Amino acid sequence: MAPRYQGVDYFGISTLLSDEERLVQATFRRFVDDEIMPTIGRHFRDGTFDPQWPRRLGALGALGASLHGYGCAGLNPVAYGLIMQELERGDSGVRSFASVQGALVMYPIHAFGSEEQKQRWLPAMARGEAIGCFGLTEPDFGSNPGGMRTTARQHGDDFVINGEKRWITSGGLSDVALVWAKIDDGSVRGFLIPRETPGFSTRDIHGKFSLRASVTSELIMQDCVVPKSAMLPGVKGLRGPLSCLNQARFGISFGAVGAAMACYDEALSYTKDRAQFTRPLASHQLVQLKLVDMLQEITKAQLLSLQLGRLKEAGTIRPQQISLAKRNNVKMALTCARNARDLLGANGITDEYQAGRHMCNLESVFTYEGTDHIHTLIVGEDITGEAAFG
Repeated sequence: MAPRYQGVDYFGISTLLSDEERLVQATFRRFVDDEIMPTIGRHFRDGTFDPQWPRRLGALGALGASLHGYGCAGLNPVAYGLIMQELERGDSGVRSFASVQGALVMYPIHAFGSEEQKQRWLPAMARGEAIGCFGLTEPDFGSNPGGMRTTARQHGDDFVINGEKRWITSGGLSDVALVWAKIDDGSVRGFLIPRETPGFSTRDIHGKFSLRASVTSELIMQDCVVPKSAMLPGVKGLRGPLSCLNQARFGISFGAVGAAMACYDEALSYTKDRAQFTRPLASHQLVQLKLVDMLQEITKAQLLSLQLGRLKEAGTIRPQQISLAKRNNVKMALTCARNARDLLGANGITDEYQAGRHMCNLESVFTYEGTDHIHTLIVGEDITGEAAFG
């Protein structure tokens, strides 16, 4: 039996955490070891999502963990981030589910929804009994959400929604979809569409090389009629969906570090145990170079994420800081995964080991919730005062 995962903490960063934060980290570390790791390879291979995960995550308080009330755990941002870190150490698909549920669906209902919407959806979603998805990206509009073609035309006290969303995590699992659409005046509004609504359907996307243990779908709205009460009353314009994306990007900045830690830990163990030319692989200079580079970048990303969490807790965080953290940490994690795959040699391309799976997953994380290039331009505009998106 492989030794139990002990974490990666070269600079004693855990000493900067509160007792509650360390307890949360330990709880989800055990959960990942006991309930994700034994089966994640099979789920990735088969392209399946374990239907037990939502309720198990709900029972531990992982869903909407940073929200207060309505059955949510009310944890601080760092504790929430550490949950995402441990979940992504298991698999990016598991963390993606929790991110979408909490940051992209529960958060906007909590922040912008009516009391009726909050009471209907938040407690059940916190328990993992109801699953939500976030419909923003369209087949022709990803990095430019303002170009969306999905419309919601008012007809009396109802809205008639038409359009299509693509690359939607949990779409095929969802009990409710938060769909962003343009209303008659051209502004963007969010609508909660229960699965049973006539005219609403989903179609899962198959043949993925990445995030195979996650459900990714298309949402189709064809003359989908919802009452005016389905619209989130508290936000108008792109500020709504973009504020949700910032919540998710915050979690990703922590989560990606977890994937990198898993890859480093596996590569270190493998190179210490495997002999080549009568010596352990770890005794070779170039192997040590790659291991030290991985550890160095992980340590920097851990400190960056921790400070990001403290800024969020203090209420002084800026979206551009989240963009820098997402950009840095995901790029770092992808490089670590590639280096770990290389250190494992031919074994690195098999699903007996983690590195190849994390490498494939991180290619998606590198792209979603704002591509690396988009975050570069967000930070670039912030430091120069010049927009370069055109």
